[in-house]
Amino acid sequence: MNHTMGTLRKFRSIARFLKGSSHFLVLALAAGMLNTMFNALTPQIIRHTVDALTGEGGYPGTRFLLLAAAAVVASASLAGIFTYASSICISKGSEGFLKTMRDQLYRHIQRLPYTWHVQHKTGDIIQRCTNDVEIIRNFVCTQLMEVIRIVFLIVLYLAIMFTMNLRLSLIVLLFIPLIMGYSAFFYSRISRRFLLADEAEGELTAKVQENLTGVRVVRAFGRELYEIDRFDEKNNTFANLWIKVGRLMSVYWGAGDFMTGIQIMTILVIGTVLTVKGQMTLGELVAFISYNSSLAWPIRSLGRVLSNMSKASVSIDRVTYILDAEEEQGHPDDVKPPMDREIRFNHVSFSYGHDAPVLKDLDFTIPPGTTFGVLGSTGSGKSTFVHLLDRLYELPEDAGSITIGGVDIRHIDLAHLRKNIGIVLQEPFLFSRSIGENISVTRDEPSFPEIREAARTACVDDAVIQFDNGYDTMVGERGVTLSGGQKQRVAIARMLLQKAPIMIFDDSLSAVDAETDAKIRAELKSHMGSSTVILISHRITTLMQADFIIVLEDGHIEESGTHDELLAKNGIYRKIYDIQMNTDDDLLTGGGEA
Repeated sequence: MNHTMGTLRKFRSIARFLKGSSHFLVLALAAGMLNTMFNALTPQIIRHTVDALTGEGGYPGTRFLLLAAAAVVASASLAGIFTYASSICISKGSEGFLKTMRDQLYRHIQRLPYTWHVQHKTGDIIQRCTNDVEIIRNFVCTQLMEVIRIVFLIVLYLAIMFTMNLRLSLIVLLFIPLIMGYSAFFYSRISRRFLLADEAEGELTAKVQENLTGVRVVRAFGRELYEIDRFDEKNNTFANLWIKVGRLMSVYWGAGDFMTGIQIMTILVIGTVLTVKGQMTLGELVAFISYNSSLAWPIRSLGRVLSNMSKASVSIDRVTYILDAEEEQGHPDDVKPPMDREIRFNHVSFSYGHDAPVLKDLDFTIPPGTTFGVLGSTGSGKSTFVHLLDRLYELPEDAGSITIGGVDIRHIDLAHLRKNIGIVLQEPFLFSRSIGENISVTRDEPSFPEIREAARTACVDDAVIQFDNGYDTMVGERGVTLSGGQKQRVAIARMLLQKAPIMIFDDSLSAVDAETDAKIRAELKSHMGSSTVILISHRITTLMQADFIIVLEDGHIEESGTHDELLAKNGIYRKIYDIQMNTDDDLLTGGGEA
């Protein structure tokens, strides 16, 4: 029962992708069947022609030969026309099916929650959306169609052959399961070899991708030869696996040709005996051998296709797994309140799964239009604080609440919430596009003056105009052509262009020097207007101008107050301040230990 339900579920999964392309596949199947029928006429024409030449058919010679020739040309022409029509329809249906599948997958993945992406490897998701999708397309639009056509061909040819000679037809029928069984058995055994070769290809591709992404590290440490050796090792493994597959395939084709040859020889010998005895005409024997030869390859292919169904079944399950993942769900009662209001963390606690709490009873208020500072060491919960505010992670019902203007963010429309919260992360991601396009991704078609104004505020305009192509300069993969500080400033400009009423800087000035940090903060202060700004940093100079500061330690608030108040408390904030100020002084005066 479970197997049946699983099969039905797979068919439903396939059916959702056939919308808009199923009629092309039906037409392709119909054209393929008509092509098979016209091809089946040719041996019959040859049969009657041979009998006419030998005098067994009683047909007039020259006139009949001309008619037979015309019939062969007409049959072949019609078969060719339907082959062309079938190919065109399969092409259109296949590409439509593939496009629909990719579109649905991509749209669905875009709506999956952040937690789902954290729990799954990017490489695995990509493989499901590329390799598995291609396997499904090949199965549905090629292999499944081929199975139906082959079954139709076998039934049609056997029906014709049984009308010609019962004894020979029974011998052909006896060989069919043997050849199909051999093909299915062989491919079931070799499928493991194919899987290992595919996995080796994936590792080889991942190695190349990793090397190209980390090209600066490889060059910086002079590890080119080491990387070449690692690539050679994986490349040799990949090549050896495919050599083994090639050897096994050679055995398969050789043994398959031998079995097919035995079958054809058996039909030829017995058919010749029957012809000599006068139990069938020479034309019938020639036609029968032609039908039998035409069945050999399709029968072997059918066994191969049937054995490959397991691979398609696995791919369907892998793609369905993504599509069955629950999307971020809104609620009809979700509201879109003004976001330039106070932010309230009301006794918020949070943990990732069954791990120890990351945040413990956070309780504070951020007045609108103020600058709020968060100081904390690595692992203190600073980034979790941001993720909860932006609802990248959902706060459980019994873990406190976060409100904006008195409205619980759980009841705020997700798109509205994120549109009005701008975030710059410590490690910003830049797309492989131009600098201008990277800045403009948060707005629909902003003007160039707006893009440049955001860049000036982020103190990156001077650096951009130094490039030969200015704002049209292409950013390498993951921003590899820019320095760490330039990437952060481009990300800041991107967020500023969003003009959100809530701006969060999550340690986003860590890659710039103190002087640039101060310059950026001064520019931001003059351009932020009434926006609420949350500065998260481990650098006190970044936070000291904030209206209010909290110090996170092990997930809870250790200290809170203004910069002067925290210094006066002579606690952890003061200790960090003294350490950082003394370090900065040593760097400026050339002091400190070598």
